[in-house]
Amino acid sequence: MEQEDCSPTAGRRWVWDVWVVVAIGALTATTVVGRMADTSHPRRMFLDVAVGVVSTGLMVLLPRRPVPTALGMAVLVVLSPAATPASTAATIGISLRMPQRTAIAVTIVQVVAHLAQGAWRPIAGLPFLWFAVLDVAVHAALLGWGLRTQTRQQLLDSLLDRARRAEAEQGRRVAEARTLERTKMAREMHDVLAHRLSLLATYAGALEYRPDSSPEKLAQAAGVIRTGVHQALDELREVISVLRDTEIEEGPGGRPQPTYGDVEGLVAESRAAGTTIAYDERVDEAMSLPPATGRTAYRIVQEGLTNARKHAAGHPVTLTVSGRPGDGLRIALSNPGSNGVPMAPGSGTGLVGLTERVQLVGGTLDHQREPGGGFRLEASLPWPT
Repeated sequence: MEQEDCSPTAGRRWVWDVWVVVAIGALTATTVVGRMADTSHPRRMFLDVAVGVVSTGLMVLLPRRPVPTALGMAVLVVLSPAATPASTAATIGISLRMPQRTAIAVTIVQVVAHLAQGAWRPIAGLPFLWFAVLDVAVHAALLGWGLRTQTRQQLLDSLLDRARRAEAEQGRRVAEARTLERTKMAREMHDVLAHRLSLLATYAGALEYRPDSSPEKLAQAAGVIRTGVHQALDELREVISVLRDTEIEEGPGGRPQPTYGDVEGLVAESRAAGTTIAYDERVDEAMSLPPATGRTAYRIVQEGLTNARKHAAGHPVTLTVSGRPGDGLRIALSNPGSNGVPMAPGSGTGLVGLTERVQLVGGTLDHQREPGGGFRLEASLPWPT
């Protein structure tokens, strides 16, 4: 069962339709009264009244079936000028709502119908030629005004629809930007905290497997763990505050973001945790390395050392960094395999995020298992002159 439209807009449209019918009825009555002055054909008065009533009643059907209703009014116009007000309203309605070709065709039919009426029932004192000129001019003006109004309304609707789509697109972009920002934040948390927590796991493992150590060494290891926990918490707070990590040179509170110059400290920190690292650096003009490339290099080394501690604890690591302006920066890190259980569980997303980070600066990253069960990580980063 079809539901009736009871919205406020529908109510206002119904009131407007009533007023239009009343106005057309008043104009039709005026036309009929004006034609009563012609007493040469008294029977035509009944025809005019009947045509006026029918044409006014057809106005109710005009919004629902505009073309058939307008054509029916054109037939009534041929019979009596009492249908002229309703026919004129139909011409306006058609030009406002229907396509251009349909509006022109219906208007031509209305013009021909009025010409036929002028030839059959001419107006006293008005030559047929002038009647024809007025007929064509009035209908052309109504058609032009209606089509112009329709085109303007279509343009406004198009602009409104475009604005709505632009607003929706902007909302989608904001949502995507938020998702990307959260992804960056999660990646930064992984890079920073995974390295720090792997160091803590190394010291905790030493405490677990060497309970016979001297109290001084146990106290020293516990102190390192406590310090590492505080550093991990500080870095977690910093990472949560980071909104963009690709072009930021300085973090919250003025703390500098890692650069290539911090790689040596990263290696020293891992060595202090018990990892044997063979570090070979052959980099010319390291000070001219772009900051974004330097940060990426730091993250590559950090992720490689973290994975080595997780999956090959106690085994040596070989790290080679070489490059110069114009040739690019190359990083190679390898470690033998381990048959033991990893010291800390891995998320499996570290290398995925690292690959995306390297691609952002225009570099490439390759990681693979070696025949003996070892692991090798290689990266190449651009370094313009």
